Amino acid sequence: MIRTEIAPEVVAQVVAKWWFHYDEWDPEVLRSVVTDDFRFVCRSDTGATDYEDFIRADLRGVDAVMAWQEDHRENSPYPLRHNGTNVFVTGFDGTETSFSSYIFVTKIVDGKPFNSSSAIVRGGVQATADGAPALSRLEVILDTRDSVRYADLPAEVRQG
Repeated sequence: MIRTEIAPEVVAQVVAKWWFHYDEWDPEVLRSVVTDDFRFVCRSDTGATDYEDFIRADLRGVDAVMAWQEDHRENSPYPLRHNGTNVFVTGFDGTETSFSSYIFVTKIVDGKPFNSSSAIVRGGVQATADGAPALSRLEVILDTRDSVRYADLPAEVRQG
């Protein structure tokens, strides 16, 4: 990997490209926007959903990630739309530009968009040997906890 900080607008483009081509299931494009040692983590915020087995992943390596992604996409609805918003750079460690964002996910029910899920996404983008930006890691934490007044959140849930 090249030691180049990735510009925020490029990070946002890579993230958007990932979600769009995941929804439309284009594995060639998805593979082109990740590193060989890509790490993918997905889970719910509570760890206690009735579909935890379907969403839980902690994988490293493009082949393992792509195999999981294909199975997950094949068993998910279509159309499905992951809307990545608020993508912003959180740091640079000399190799990887880190970011955070939200996703808002919809599907179609009775001919109308239906809110399916939301999540906090954190990840990293690196420049590959040819200088192209690629996702090096992606962590998706799906929102499943019922909303409460922020002051009533347990201390371990609050961001500090």
